[in-house]
Amino acid sequence: MRVCVGVRTQQLIHRVSIHPVRPSAAVRWRAAQTRLFCSPPTEEEKPRPSMLRHLTSKIKATGPITVAEYMREVLTNPVTLIGVWIISEWMGAGQPKQLKLVELGPGKGSLASDILRVFSQLRPVLGKASVSLHLVEVSPTLSRLQAQILTGNCSQEADAEDEPVYRRGETAAGLPVSWYRRLADVPTGFSIFYAHEFFDALPIHKFQRTEKGWREVMVDIDPEKPDQLRFVVAPSPTPASSVLIQADERRSHVEVCAEGGVIIHQIAQRIAGDGGAALIADYGHNGTKMDTFRGFKDHQLHDVLSSPGSADLTADVDFNYLRRIAGRDVACVGPISQRTFLKNMGIDSRMQVLLRNCSDASTRKQLISSYNMLTNPTEMGDRFHFFSLLQHSRLARPKTVQGLNMDKKSPAPLPVAGFTELSFS
Repeated sequence: MRVCVGVRTQQLIHRVSIHPVRPSAAVRWRAAQTRLFCSPPTEEEKPRPSMLRHLTSKIKATGPITVAEYMREVLTNPVTLIGVWIISEWMGAGQPKQLKLVELGPGKGSLASDILRVFSQLRPVLGKASVSLHLVEVSPTLSRLQAQILTGNCSQEADAEDEPVYRRGETAAGLPVSWYRRLADVPTGFSIFYAHEFFDALPIHKFQRTEKGWREVMVDIDPEKPDQLRFVVAPSPTPASSVLIQADERRSHVEVCAEGGVIIHQIAQRIAGDGGAALIADYGHNGTKMDTFRGFKDHQLHDVLSSPGSADLTADVDFNYLRRIAGRDVACVGPISQRTFLKNMGIDSRMQVLLRNCSDASTRKQLISSYNMLTNPTEMGDRFHFFSLLQHSRLARPKTVQGLNMDKKSPAPLPVAGFTELSFS
């Protein structure tokens, strides 16, 4: 469906891409109620802008990058567009006075840092809204790394280990940041939840259809090789195989992420009760794939049962399962491919601008190559997906109010950025 938007979302994207914030013009966020005691960073300790930090880390790891890759990172980075999406949904919800950003599995804090960079560039759009960042992270080590990236020296740990908020901090611009071990500990209120490559790393149950019914796939010691592991099929039903398989399931092999289902249920309940939205970006499918459990070591496929603990384990997200768990209390949009999401966010028009301003044939060729990597179905275009949870009212059709002389309609809701094709007209 093609929708002509009142240029709001496109203006947000344009401002982020073309007009970076100058340090001298930085706008202070509303300060936390209790300011933290922190020493001012020295020149060497001052945090660099997140995009610069991202690029320098990339160059240190892989060597110099091309001009085309630099332009792609700065102007067409899919991660950066998540910040635009969040503000667009905040606008679509009526611009609440308080906005909680809740990230699940923040990793090193790079995504949160990029989103806050976008927020700084669009601070005038947010007006007097009180914005706070809430990170759900179980690893103390990662939380310290995130705190350094996001707050520099302006953070402190809680005195007691059982405190719901085990770390508090404040960004250089005065935005409060809090860390939690559980989603349930994050304060209620209008919130935008986001998770980037989070659900595909959660534990899964594997099930195999047999002549005797569904049986769970287990991990056992190989009797012929005692120092190795192997997959086996349970001889009888397990508690998981008894409750996690749907009666109408037609596949012969199924992977179910029960932990992910619990988290989605919590998010759905909070969105339905307090307002907000959720954006999930991950590798996944719509309930069609079967065996996706795999391991990666040094960016190469690795046997999941070989050398336990030495490789990253992942399984594609079953978005159909997440949709079913979310229930009827919220509206689910997607999943859609990264290719579709980026095109809906205007990547084609932005590429045209880049190409018009680029006279060097070699650089133009590299730009097109980078664009293809992001959008080509055989590259990242169809492998990565976006999925959203929204309040039903967010998608409600305008109500007609009948008067004496004419019928009036309430304003139509803004299209959901990324999930609806936007027009520049």
